[in-house]
Amino acid sequence: MASVSSAGIGSGLDVESIVTKLMSIEQRPVAQLKTQASTIQTKISAFGQLQSALSTFRDAASSLGRLNTWGAATAASSDTSVRVTATEGAVAGNYAVSVQSLAAAQSAVTRSFDSADDLVGAGTLRVEIGSFGQAGFAPQPNLDAMNIDISATDTLTTVRNKINAAGAGVSAIIVNDATGARIIISSTNPGTGSVFRTSGDGGAAEFGFDPGAEVNAMTQTQPAADAQLTINGLAVTSPSNTLSDVVQGLTINLMAPTTGTAQISVVQDNDALKKSVTTFVESYNALATMLRTQTKYDEATKTAGTLQGDSTAVALQRQLRNLVTGSSPASSVYSTLNSVGVAMQADGTLKVDNAKLTTALNTNLGEVRRLFSASNTSDPSQNGVATRLRLFADQVLATEGALTTKTAGLNTSLSMNRKRQDELTDRLALTESRLRAQYTSLDTNMAKMSALNSYITNQVAAWNKSGS
Repeated sequence: MASVSSAGIGSGLDVESIVTKLMSIEQRPVAQLKTQASTIQTKISAFGQLQSALSTFRDAASSLGRLNTWGAATAASSDTSVRVTATEGAVAGNYAVSVQSLAAAQSAVTRSFDSADDLVGAGTLRVEIGSFGQAGFAPQPNLDAMNIDISATDTLTTVRNKINAAGAGVSAIIVNDATGARIIISSTNPGTGSVFRTSGDGGAAEFGFDPGAEVNAMTQTQPAADAQLTINGLAVTSPSNTLSDVVQGLTINLMAPTTGTAQISVVQDNDALKKSVTTFVESYNALATMLRTQTKYDEATKTAGTLQGDSTAVALQRQLRNLVTGSSPASSVYSTLNSVGVAMQADGTLKVDNAKLTTALNTNLGEVRRLFSASNTSDPSQNGVATRLRLFADQVLATEGALTTKTAGLNTSLSMNRKRQDELTDRLALTESRLRAQYTSLDTNMAKMSALNSYITNQVAAWNKSGS
C-alpha cells in the first residue's frame, strides 16, 4: 500500500517509515480476517470430504439393503456343451439339461464366379426376413423389406460389402474354392423366425432365393432351425442358442448337442455376499477414520484436528457408532452386527471375522439378510442395521441435512468475511492517503520553520558582528 514519496527531504523526518509502521498497525484487522477465512475454507474442505465419504458409505449400506444382493448365486455345469451363468433372481437348485440340436441360421450360396473381382451386373436386390411354413413365406410384421442397389461397376466383393452394410437381417461372405468365388448369404440371427427371402432383377437376380420355390438362383446350404432341448424332462424350443428367459435367473448358452445330460447346480454365492459386507465395512472404516482424525487433538504434535470441538462432526461420529453397534429386532436369531462377525474395534473401526460370517451365511442366510436389510416403513424400529444407516445418511446428506446445512453456513461466513476484508481494505487506502497528506503538510511546515530559523540565526550573527 506504500507509494513513492519525497516527504521528509525538507524536514529530515523518516516519513515513509512512520507511515509504513502506522499502516502495519491499521492492517492487523485485515490480517486477522484472512486467518479466519483460511480456517473457514479448511473446514469447508473437511466437511466436503466427510460428505463424499458418507455418500460412499450410504451406497454400500444401500447395497446391503437390496434383495438382489442377498439373492446372489453362482451356477456350474457338468458338461462343457452347456454353459450357464446365474443372474438376479436365480434360485438355488439342480437342473438336468439335455440338448438334442442347436439353433441354426439359414444360409444359401451363389453359383461360382471366376473371381471376387467379377462384375455382377446392375439391378436391385430385395431382402425380406420372416418365417416359412405350410402357407409359405410370412414376413415379420415389424420389419420392412430392404432394397439394395447394385450398379454395373459393382464386383462380387462390392456386393458383399453392400449387403453387410445394409443391415437387412442378413450377412454375406466370399468363399474361394476350386470352382472359383461364391457368396454365401446367411441370416444374422438363428432360428426359424429369421428365415430370409431374396429376389432381384438384372444382375441382382444372381442372389435370388425363396425357400418355398422349387428353383432358385442360390442353393440352400443350411436350413434355419430352432434349438431343441429338455430341462428337467420338459421339452423346450428356442430360436437362439442363448437362453436367458427359460429358467428365471439363469443364462444358458448351448455350445453343442449333449451326449447325455448336463447337470446344472445353482448355489448361493457366499463370496459375493461377503464382498458386499466387506465393502460396507471398508467404507465405514474410511468414514470413521476421517472423523477421528478431523476431531482429535494430537498430544505429540500439539495440534488439533480441523473439526475438533465441532458439534456437527462430533454428533455425526457418535450417531454412526450408536447405529453400527446398536441392536435390531429385525432378525429372531441375530440382533447385532457383532453376532454375525462384524465387530467394533478399540479405534472405532469395524473388523470382519470371516469364519463367523461364513457360518452365519451358510446356516441362516435369511436371518442374516433380515439383520441387514429388513425394512418396515410403518415401524422404523424394526428396520435392519444397513437400512437404518442408509436412512440416516440420506437424512444427513439431504438439502436440509446436518452436513449440507453446516457447509452452507460456513460458505455464508466465508462470503461475509471476504466482504468485510474488502471494506477494510478500501478504508485502509483512505487512511494511508490521509496519513501521507498530514505528514506531507508537516514536512512542508517544518521545512519552512527550518529555513526561518536559519535566516534568523544568520541575521543575529550579522548584527552581533556589526555591533562589535
